[in-house]
Amino acid sequence: MTSASTDAPGDGGLHSGSAAGRWVLVATVLGSGMALLDSTVVGIALPTMGRDLHTGLGPLQWVVTGYSLTLSALLLLGGSLGDRLGRRRIYVVGVVWFALASMACGFAPTAHVLIATRVLQGVGAALLTPGSLAIIQASFAEADRPRSIGTWSGFSGVASAAGPLVGGYLLSLGTWRLVFFINVPLAAITVLITLRSVPESKDPTAAGRLDIGGAALAFLALTGVTFGLIQGPVDGWTSPWVVGMLLAGLASAVAFVLTERREAHPMLPLDIFRSRQFSAANGVTFLVYAALGGVLFLLPTALQVCAGYTPLESGVAILPVPAVMLVLSGRSGRLSGVIGPRMQMTVGPLVVGIGLLLLTRVTHGSSYVVDVLPGVLLLALGLATTVAPLTATAMSAAPVNHAGMASAVNNDVARIGGLLAVAVLPAASGITGMAYLHADQLASGFGTAMAVSAGLCLAGSVVSLLGIRNPNRTDPPRHHHLHPLPVQCGLDAPTLRR
Repeated sequence: MTSASTDAPGDGGLHSGSAAGRWVLVATVLGSGMALLDSTVVGIALPTMGRDLHTGLGPLQWVVTGYSLTLSALLLLGGSLGDRLGRRRIYVVGVVWFALASMACGFAPTAHVLIATRVLQGVGAALLTPGSLAIIQASFAEADRPRSIGTWSGFSGVASAAGPLVGGYLLSLGTWRLVFFINVPLAAITVLITLRSVPESKDPTAAGRLDIGGAALAFLALTGVTFGLIQGPVDGWTSPWVVGMLLAGLASAVAFVLTERREAHPMLPLDIFRSRQFSAANGVTFLVYAALGGVLFLLPTALQVCAGYTPLESGVAILPVPAVMLVLSGRSGRLSGVIGPRMQMTVGPLVVGIGLLLLTRVTHGSSYVVDVLPGVLLLALGLATTVAPLTATAMSAAPVNHAGMASAVNNDVARIGGLLAVAVLPAASGITGMAYLHADQLASGFGTAMAVSAGLCLAGSVVSLLGIRNPNRTDPPRHHHLHPLPVQCGLDAPTLRR
């Protein structure tokens, strides 16, 4: 078992081509890949879960948002815990927690129990997600970090792409519960390799107490607003529960901002948003990923219920999105380095929006080649055009000492955008109750949802056009210790910590 302690990035001095370096990569890829796989697998399984648990759309929304909520609210706290208590230690705790919660999800007898266990699963993901890249950053020699991070990114993309296929295959075996049970053996292998091969590391500059208050307020704010938006169409917007939760969520959001302004060591330094470029980049992130969150929540269900696809067929139908992202994201990043990010961040969301409008043709008897594939391909091309310069812009707009925080914030904004879209978009499109299991009702609402999502992309394009500026080529290049990676398409994007 490796027990050497690494106090600063790169002190371990591992090389990517060495046996020790390869085992570190295997450990981090397995853990992060498990969380990525889980996200895409669950989306494919939602219609089957709903039928088996005899539940309406509202609880299924919570199956998705419960996980995203705790992951989003606790992500920065999870990174801070790793910096202070040991990145390998917190990573292992996160993987074990994730596995136990996954097992509980698999045994869940009711929709409400499944929601509760998904919330717990999100806590585990918040502990392990920041640790995977932080371990690479701390373990490898500086010259080997770009290659190691690139390898991690590539395999993470493979996990993302495999999710729909794996989910469809597991469902074909007869039960959606295998979607969660598959995490248990993966977690066991990950823990074994991590304990044997990954060196421990901490951040010796981490000081001050953990911002527990900020994390709690962030959780309460997201919970209150999400609950109100999901339950409003079900219980009525004048329901005391709905009104009370919305007000509590908004009050917690205000309290979070005030607390972070006063906190000596805040979870989220608000001065990072003083940069117009950074704020605009995160505004685009929120709008584009809100649209993406909505389509990835509704499209697999529409393909199965409206077009008559099997779960496996619906997974294959969406496969071009991560596949195109894998092939083109690197090239898109290099292009933005030459021409600047503004053009791609303006045109990319428009291409995504056109793709979403084409997907409104998903109805009963739709042809995949004629009615589905064109929209999916344009969605993929638009995302490949947008996300690499988007992430790089958010990173480069922040001060160098906030590089890790800038990436974490950008990832969190993407998650929150998707979370709120899943909460709002179905009701705004008329998809409530059991309508998602009726082809005609779902097809009508799905078309509306895609049109609304296309509008969000248009708004993102406008924000880019007005708010993003290309860097002055006479300025010296800014070097970050962390190398930004494209946010992966609608999945759990990598979070980089310093």
